[in-house]
Amino acid sequence: MRVSAKADYAVRACAELAAGGAGAALSLDALAAGQGLPASFLERILGDLRRAGVVVSARGRGGGYRLARPADQITLADVVRAVDGPLVTVRDARPPSLSYDGSATALLDVWVALRTSVRDVLDAVTLARLVSGDLPPHVHDLVTRADAWDNP
Repeated sequence: MRVSAKADYAVRACAELAAGGAGAALSLDALAAGQGLPASFLERILGDLRRAGVVVSARGRGGGYRLARPADQITLADVVRAVDGPLVTVRDARPPSLSYDGSATALLDVWVALRTSVRDVLDAVTLARLVSGDLPPHVHDLVTRADAWDNP
């Protein structure tokens, strides 16, 4: 599984907004500088997040971007879906729309399990939990597994 640069940058920008506090607006330049992101790419990402209702923007003095909802109501899955679409696809199709025959029949179950496991993590972590470092216990357990960083 691969996390795109777009999704990584989107989550980091939203974390920066969440860290700023409720209703705090940050300029594009402040968001980019806060996470070391390229402003031109971030501007397009923020447009996607705005269209998806994750952030709102305001022009003028004191304007910028802010979260559209409280940080404890926005999950990482919300952010990733806003910029990349569905969390897990196979050949650009959602696993439930696929079917396999013969020796690969059980592969559909593997893809559905992968989709479920990704959702179990990204739907459980809100921006507030990310910023506070208070990850859900099941996510923390995955991180602390002995084989978490093995690269077979």
